[in-house]
Amino acid sequence: MSTAAHPQMPAERPALSLVKDTPEATTATVTTPIEGTVVEHQSAPIRPAWIESQQARLDRAWRHALGNRLYVPWAARGYLNLVRRWADGWTDDYPQMIRSARDGVQAARGNVNEETSLKEAVIQRRADYLRHRAIYAGKTAAGSLIVGAPVTVGFLYGGLGVDLVLATVGFATGIWQGRIQTAAASGAPTPIPGLPMPAGGIALGRGAVTADQLPKGSAPFPIGQVETEEQAAMCVLLALRAEGVPVAEVSDVARQPWGWQCTVRVTEGTPEAIIDKSGDLETRLDLPTNGVRPQPLKARRACAILRLVSGDPFATAPGLPYRAPKSLSITDQFRIGTSVGGDPLELSLAGVMGLWVAASGGGKTGILQALAEGVTACRDNITIDLDPFGDGLEDLGDAVRITARTNEQIEAVLLFFLVMAKGRARLRQKLGMGKKWVASPERPAVTVFFDEFPKGTELAKQLAFDLLLVGRKELIELEIASQGGQKGYLGENFAQMVALKAVGPCKVGDTRSVFGDGAVKEGYLPHKLSPATATDPKDAGHIFLQGVPGMADEPIEYAVHEAPSAVLRQLAEERLAAGLLDPDRDSLDAMRGVDLPEYVEPVLDAEGNLKKEAPVKLLTWDQLLRLCDAEPASTTPLEDGAARFAVEDAATVMEKAGVDRMKTEKLLLALRGYDPNVYGEMTADELKALLKAAGAGSPVTLGQLDGELNPRGFKHGHLAKLL
Repeated sequence: MSTAAHPQMPAERPALSLVKDTPEATTATVTTPIEGTVVEHQSAPIRPAWIESQQARLDRAWRHALGNRLYVPWAARGYLNLVRRWADGWTDDYPQMIRSARDGVQAARGNVNEETSLKEAVIQRRADYLRHRAIYAGKTAAGSLIVGAPVTVGFLYGGLGVDLVLATVGFATGIWQGRIQTAAASGAPTPIPGLPMPAGGIALGRGAVTADQLPKGSAPFPIGQVETEEQAAMCVLLALRAEGVPVAEVSDVARQPWGWQCTVRVTEGTPEAIIDKSGDLETRLDLPTNGVRPQPLKARRACAILRLVSGDPFATAPGLPYRAPKSLSITDQFRIGTSVGGDPLELSLAGVMGLWVAASGGGKTGILQALAEGVTACRDNITIDLDPFGDGLEDLGDAVRITARTNEQIEAVLLFFLVMAKGRARLRQKLGMGKKWVASPERPAVTVFFDEFPKGTELAKQLAFDLLLVGRKELIELEIASQGGQKGYLGENFAQMVALKAVGPCKVGDTRSVFGDGAVKEGYLPHKLSPATATDPKDAGHIFLQGVPGMADEPIEYAVHEAPSAVLRQLAEERLAAGLLDPDRDSLDAMRGVDLPEYVEPVLDAEGNLKKEAPVKLLTWDQLLRLCDAEPASTTPLEDGAARFAVEDAATVMEKAGVDRMKTEKLLLALRGYDPNVYGEMTADELKALLKAAGAGSPVTLGQLDGELNPRGFKHGHLAKLL
């Protein structure tokens, strides 16, 4: 029969040709409607194409499972990750909270109410921790029973098939958990919906967004609308690009209590472009003035840490820790503040000359008091306070060995320690100290605080400048405070030669004078800080600094934490009671063989006659103490008599009044009420003479008292020590 005559086989359909099976030919050939495609098989039926494709997939999966060496470590890491999650849930940060509360108790030492409150918080958190562990243990036991019982029964009685299924499920669970952990540990950014990942999958920090991930037509938006890290990165990236900053990516995004922090990398130039545009960025991001705070990184020249500040970054900083008298050495570091990133600011002033610059209202007094609080707690240091205009260290006055306020006192003190520094330079080798003076309670260091330096006389400035040059190795360090850092304030252009430099709220010229002409481009921005007003502290006590021993010079903003006056006064009384130090006899003896600077020598005429007296005389230690109304170097117990009785009565009336100091006039009134027969007709001058005869010296400055800025009178600690 011909194919043309068959009604169900169209003429255009190819015929099927069969070949009989023979040893030479066992192949059936099928010619399909698709021209040129031939399927051959060996004495077997032809299987559909979908069966072939599924079999191929299974074969590939099996070969992949056998050949992938990552599955076993993934599984191990996955179960380790599950154990870590369980451990994290068991503790739930309770130990850290308990430690923080205990640290708070230590920091609040001396404040009974706060200590009691914090102690109750410690007890409550411990109870919460015990309750949490009991609940968590119950949940763990219940979950283990629900999951473990069926799995155990299936494994023991289910046969080989069930065992294989359980093993496969367990292995796959470990792989999945380990694979998730591997992806997170690699630092790969979480894709943002709708944003394609860049070619090659660049590994960046958390919340990272690169420039090529931004959707076309995206516009900047305020940072206040941000909820996630990726949104914050997009917000910063769009704002920077809108201001023409050549930014490549934003990464390492983190939410902070005061705003957001991230790392920005530019593709050309330096992060200086971010600093230049910080004001415009504050507008685009809807932040307050000085809300954009860039910190270029020296380790990565193309990068800067960008902080977007909408709150107070120092609000959660810890307070002043308690330091007992003589608990430190001058070589120890002590904490005075906190960085904007939350790191502590710790330093040692041993052999460190410092310049502290801040405009009026910039917090210089608080800064110097924070420094002096540390050094007055040292067992091997003498603290000196110089201030030709203000109150100097004020509340720490009792812990200061010499307080100088008049030009005569300040010049005499500076000359004394300049000569001592030169004497120690010749003494070190004899004492076997080597190249630097070694401080000890027997041979103490000296730290001189010179506040309101521009108000000093030209002679005082010259003496201070010379002491800066020679005092470091002899541990006679000078800390200068000024309202400006330019030559017009300092008299000499020495700002950049000082080892330790710190600048608070100031003018931009002060920033450049202290840190260098390129400081602003590098990110030093103290001139953007705002000084305090009568009702608002603003940025008082905030500083940028360089030269802290052991710390890299980075343009980071710090806040020096000011302690309450009452706390400082209490600390000063404790340290006075523990005893203040005097210079060692070796140093005093070595001063005798030192030539004075030429500018303090008397002027003689051609015949050798005195033409002009020396502008300042070198005094002995006891003479210097008397000049500055300080306690004599050594005292003997007062003998009975009018002088001793006056000291006893003055100390008694102060104790009854519950005060640590009194103006002379108020003290006399209190004495008249205490014993009118003795003091009823006595005048203030007669009382001064009587107390001076007892060794109390002349009235001293008392700091702010009874509504007066800085009256003079007597201190209880000084009088009590005479007894």
